[in-house]
Amino acid sequence: MPETGQSTQGHISGAEAETTALSSPSARRTSLLVTLVLGGLTALPPLSMDMYLPALPEVTRSLGSPAATVQLTLTACLAGMALGQLVVGPMSDRFGRRRPLLLGMIVYVVATAICAFAPSTELLIAFRLLQGLAGAAGIVIARAVVRDLYDGVEMARFFSTLMLISGVAPVIAPVIGGQVLRLTEWRGVFVVLTAVGVLLTLVVWKWLHETLPVERRHGGGVGEALRTMRGLLADRVFTGYTLTGGLAFAALFAYIAASPFVVQEIYGASPQTFSLLFGINSVGLITVGQINGKLLVGRISMDKVLTAGLLLIALASLALLLMTTGVFGEVGLLPIAAGLFVLMSSMGLALPTTNALALMRTPHAAGSASALLGTSSFLIGAIASPLVGIAGEATAVPMAVVQLTCALASLTCFAALCRPWQRAAAV
Repeated sequence: MPETGQSTQGHISGAEAETTALSSPSARRTSLLVTLVLGGLTALPPLSMDMYLPALPEVTRSLGSPAATVQLTLTACLAGMALGQLVVGPMSDRFGRRRPLLLGMIVYVVATAICAFAPSTELLIAFRLLQGLAGAAGIVIARAVVRDLYDGVEMARFFSTLMLISGVAPVIAPVIGGQVLRLTEWRGVFVVLTAVGVLLTLVVWKWLHETLPVERRHGGGVGEALRTMRGLLADRVFTGYTLTGGLAFAALFAYIAASPFVVQEIYGASPQTFSLLFGINSVGLITVGQINGKLLVGRISMDKVLTAGLLLIALASLALLLMTTGVFGEVGLLPIAAGLFVLMSSMGLALPTTNALALMRTPHAAGSASALLGTSSFLIGAIASPLVGIAGEATAVPMAVVQLTCALASLTCFAALCRPWQRAAAV
């Protein structure tokens, strides 16, 4: 494949016919098919995580492992997605988006199928790690493709559109997982995920064309990739947005990791009730994300939208901490569910906005930038995940503590590194 030693920020030429066709303004703004494909790739991580959530208590009983150990199956998948992005992102800047994506999807399918037959928690953790490493391709390359095709406000709006499509996954995934558990054991969840992976791989192979033309690809190997990432991290504002989004995502993942035990074990809800509450929270995230993309972006500064989202996350986390520590006395499931709903919905303001603001600064290395964004989110989330179960299954206090800590740290990084008031004054 022809390569160039240095990427450029210039216009896209017609070096590849399919790239030119897809990158033309009329095609890229009207290609519903491309939107759906990217939405499917973005939906793969919540499908891999959330379909499995209602099964966590059953996995604990089936494999005879404590809850903290079984939660490592989530941590392993998340850590794999974090580390895999560091490899796939630079690869996509060098070889284009399509080939690394197809390779990752094939490995994802194989790893997921093996998870269905894992005889022990240790092997399940190992193959969930491989599943995450391979699944990282869909996450990082979907964001890079968006950066190839869009810029500025349009990019922020497209991320909100992706949230609408991919947001359906958290709504239906726990419901599907709960229904699968009615028909079979937890291994059936991975059988369904394998089928989803096969279908998405075929769709990518047939309909997602290359979006990075040859003249914009990076030459060199590992050294060049490391230099590119070092240059990105040297940008204080980009690093600020990366850490801000990563810490906000960690607050979200603390909810994802702890909620099956909090809702089902502490408050006695059934897997189906848990799935319903999880779906309602996901609808809140989707709705707020669409309000952000359709009404706020272009009318209100994206930094102000991000500030509002982070403050709401912090306030919801504080309320959850006060409720779980008994400050308000004994509370039932409904107040806890309300606090989680506000926290989840606020992510619709914070997450797509941080992605757009960070990628706006990196048109010359979208794959590497997307990798750093994703890696920070998943790595910080992987660290937060086991902490929510550190005090056992009988209390929700660790979940609220982790969420509040991450929310306050996110606000601190945003204020200290991004300094939006200085850039607004300069403008």
